[in-house]
Amino acid sequence: MTKLNANVVLDMKGVTCPGPILGAKKMVDELESGQILLLISDCPGTPDDLFAWARQTDNQILESAKLPGGGTGYYILKGKGHEFKANVLLDIRGVLCPGPIVEAKKLLNGMQTGEILKLTSNCPGISSDIEGWAKVTGETILESIEIAPGEYDFYIRKG
Repeated sequence: MTKLNANVVLDMKGVTCPGPILGAKKMVDELESGQILLLISDCPGTPDDLFAWARQTDNQILESAKLPGGGTGYYILKGKGHEFKANVLLDIRGVLCPGPIVEAKKLLNGMQTGEILKLTSNCPGISSDIEGWAKVTGETILESIEIAPGEYDFYIRKG
């Protein structure tokens, strides 16, 4: 999990659905656009509810991860955040690592400096792999968004 800073933390462990999503909605409504809520929940229905709600309300789940103390943490951005226009799209869901990075590298090699690649992947290790790869290669991860449980969009600017 990347180091995201939440403006507000809402711990809903022990609360069954729809409690966590209702609590998150109330808290997000009180945030300013661009602020982040960290929702902590151990209800098994939270991911489906939360991702559906985010799509319907134009909010974003930036990332989710199991927490050492139990439950799952969901970083919720109020609003759409930055909207980057990608020059090239690569939807490579279903391909295991390092496949997504290998294919992204091939595409980026043919792109102009400053152009943006949108990479969509559901490889389990992609979040940590892509950050390290970007540091080594000089590419810039502009934004990463969890679009569904375990599925991410990465906006990568060619260095």
